[in-house]
Amino acid sequence: MDYGVKKNILRCFDDRDCYLKVFPARTPFEEVMSWSPDGFFLSNGPGDPSTMGYAVENVKKMLETGKPLFGICLGQQLLAQSVGLPTYKLHHGHRGINHPVKNLKTGLGEITSQNHGFGVIEQAVYDSPSIVEASHINLNDNTVEGIRLKNYPAFSVQYHPEASPGPHDARYLFDEFVGGM
Repeated sequence: MDYGVKKNILRCFDDRDCYLKVFPARTPFEEVMSWSPDGFFLSNGPGDPSTMGYAVENVKKMLETGKPLFGICLGQQLLAQSVGLPTYKLHHGHRGINHPVKNLKTGLGEITSQNHGFGVIEQAVYDSPSIVEASHINLNDNTVEGIRLKNYPAFSVQYHPEASPGPHDARYLFDEFVGGM
């Protein structure tokens, strides 16, 4: 879904031999499904996710299909809202490159590029262990930088793994999503 997708995100999928169709943000779910997708991608984009009820409703329907779903930046916020996790405006947005993020599965640090002013309320993630788990945290302020749903094949990150010219530490996320399809 195109909420303001970056061209390099599409390149990252093309590099993995994906056949894509980009749908505008307000495309009805039924129209998306008429294309018979193998998975769903929720792009980055500007603004306050709390004003995008139409997108949250589409994400809920996407999850119900049981198909893999991957979100970046605004896509993470919409995924979180679709399972009842609230978002908030950060006091200071995360902007620029070289933001350290810890992958909680591997324990490794990743250097990331970021450009967001909203995030998922951390405590809501930690208070919902049957629904979601934090997959990545920001090492500067401990905000949640990635989530993984427990009952659906869906995950997201707040930062930009497609950053061009870099850093490229998180490009593996595209491989994980494509592998899930």
